[in-house]
Amino acid sequence: MLREKQNTELLRLLHLASPSLPIGAYTYSQGLEAAIEMGEVKDEASAHAWITESLSVIADFEAPIFWRLLQAFSNRDEQTVTYWTERFIAARDTNEFRAETIQMGYSLNKLVLDLKIADESLQKIMADQVEIPLPTAFAFAAVALEISHEAALLGLLFSIVENQVLVCVKSVPLGQVSGQRLLLSLHPKIEDIAHRAQNLLDDELSNWAPGLSILSMQHEIQYSRIYRS
Repeated sequence: MLREKQNTELLRLLHLASPSLPIGAYTYSQGLEAAIEMGEVKDEASAHAWITESLSVIADFEAPIFWRLLQAFSNRDEQTVTYWTERFIAARDTNEFRAETIQMGYSLNKLVLDLKIADESLQKIMADQVEIPLPTAFAFAAVALEISHEAALLGLLFSIVENQVLVCVKSVPLGQVSGQRLLLSLHPKIEDIAHRAQNLLDDELSNWAPGLSILSMQHEIQYSRIYRS
């Protein structure tokens, strides 16, 4: 019985973290395309350095907020969901980054509703949100699918990293083997971030990344681009 439950959870997690999930993640690079354009990311080593540094920002802000959202949804605590949702949106410091998370959050929320996998109490919490960023929608989906908080956090982090690696494979470009080697090498970093996200206090959260913000603003006026961020 326990094994069957674990298998079900694993399949649901793989589904939720899949790159085939129709939320448009593949259309965004999260500032990486601008870094490639400027020559800051040009090979496997520089790609590894870029993604590792980006994960440090996620570790101090997006991941711990997502962890709090998972707990809030599980407790059906609408006030806390709204609190962290609003603060995450307010911390998106460029137009592209804000549009990215709202678009993907909207798409994932709509998908969950269309699939009819969430109970009424969860649906009500989402219906009362003015705007829905991706971490909120992902937490909503994970709780609706009864995925454990730890597994959901790892799934979100892996999906973010996988998307960054795919951008590098297509745009640096890196070879497929290089991309898989890069992704595999980042597994320990993902685990470290998941652990850190569960232990940060509220006043320790920070999205301070001025270099990334500047790159994002430059990307907004970049002449030739493939990605929307």
